Amino acid sequence: MKLRVAIVISVFLCSLAFTANANVLMSPKSFLQEMGLDGVKPRTYWVSAETQKQAQKILNHPYKGLRVRYWTDDKRSAWVLNEIGKEQPITFGVVINAGRVESIRVLVFREVRGDEIKSPQFTAQFDQAVLTDDFQLDRRIDGITGATYSVRSMKKVARLALLFHSAVLSK
Repeated sequence: MKLRVAIVISVFLCSLAFTANANVLMSPKSFLQEMGLDGVKPRTYWVSAETQKQAQKILNHPYKGLRVRYWTDDKRSAWVLNEIGKEQPITFGVVINAGRVESIRVLVFREVRGDEIKSPQFTAQFDQAVLTDDFQLDRRIDGITGATYSVRSMKKVARLALLFHSAVLSK
């Protein structure tokens, strides 16, 4: 009995620590407002088996979601996606317009280091990036010393949003 109580308390304290480290930079609602998509109702994309395989190539691990919520005005799409940095998930907001990255933002940063990826000077590198046939970005993204995992996560999420956008448009 004491062991169970200790486990429950440990799990609770770990979840508090996880939440306490979260640096919420922008809510998804604020992101959508900033992007001019605040009045748009969310839609659901059911991820096909083929897209899951492609997502696995991008992420270097299986994509576990069966569905993804997104917002679209039939020209642009907005995605709120998570990817692990070094140890914790980072939440990103990405807008895709005509198959190109229009904007990418860090919404919630939970890592101890690497938050330099939130700077507009860094995110500007993604502007107008497209996905190549081998699921890479069409340009080199300069890294940031000490933020390697965070940079990798942002690149993966940009690629994933481009993949999902193209899948939604092909329906």
